Amino acid sequence: MSGQTVTIPDDRAFASFKAECLCEEGWNMSYNKLGITVWSQSLEAGKSVHKIKCRMVCKDVSAETMYDVLHDIEYRRKWDTNVIETFDIGKLTVNADVGYYSWKCPKPLRNRDVITLRSWLPIGKDYIIMNYSVKHAKYPPKKEMVRAVSIMTGYMIQSQGPNNCTLTYMAQVDPRGSLPKWVVNKSSHYLAPRAMKKINKACLKYSEWKQRHNPGFKPWLYPEQTTLPSIPLSELSIQRAESLENIDESSLAEAQEREDSD
Repeated sequence: MSGQTVTIPDDRAFASFKAECLCEEGWNMSYNKLGITVWSQSLEAGKSVHKIKCRMVCKDVSAETMYDVLHDIEYRRKWDTNVIETFDIGKLTVNADVGYYSWKCPKPLRNRDVITLRSWLPIGKDYIIMNYSVKHAKYPPKKEMVRAVSIMTGYMIQSQGPNNCTLTYMAQVDPRGSLPKWVVNKSSHYLAPRAMKKINKACLKYSEWKQRHNPGFKPWLYPEQTTLPSIPLSELSIQRAESLENIDESSLAEAQEREDSD
């Protein structure tokens, strides 16, 4: 979202995101194993924006289950081992809200967080969830975190049958820092594929988990269930990268740490 004011994505924005998810021109494939493919785009000279795209074929998960798992914030706290803190701030419309998410970065990098405007839309049997960074006066950058900027990030879920779907994740992010090359390589060759596998595993366990945790509560499907306060767009502004701290972590060496078991 490159405009001057915060807007809620319209049908054209969703169509544009879908087209970019499907497009392979200008993307370099960096990983392709066991139904998971990862592409990246080269950094522009002088720019720190990273673009990565992952696609996973799920032969044992329905598009509807995948959509629920990616929405369910309570369940995310259980399966997403990268999450430090995540919560919803408020709703804008029946299919748009604002939320906070912070995550662990590979050591010794500083951890990152974002405030994003998230919107979602079922399109036939397919689903899109996407977000971009905004500013909210009550949630300024934290001293211990680096506030990153999501230029456009999200998921596209395509139904391939009753219990079969394809998930595409695309992220265009400014991490607000000069990252070392090993981080970029690790993201595409290891971190992104592992994240996709974790989503797949989370989907397989979701039905059983949800039956024990407020099974009928799905405000992303039934907006009348939401308990979030309404917030006006006027409380939000576009998060500009240049207004945030930019740190140089390019010389940091990778820390040897025990990896989480999948």
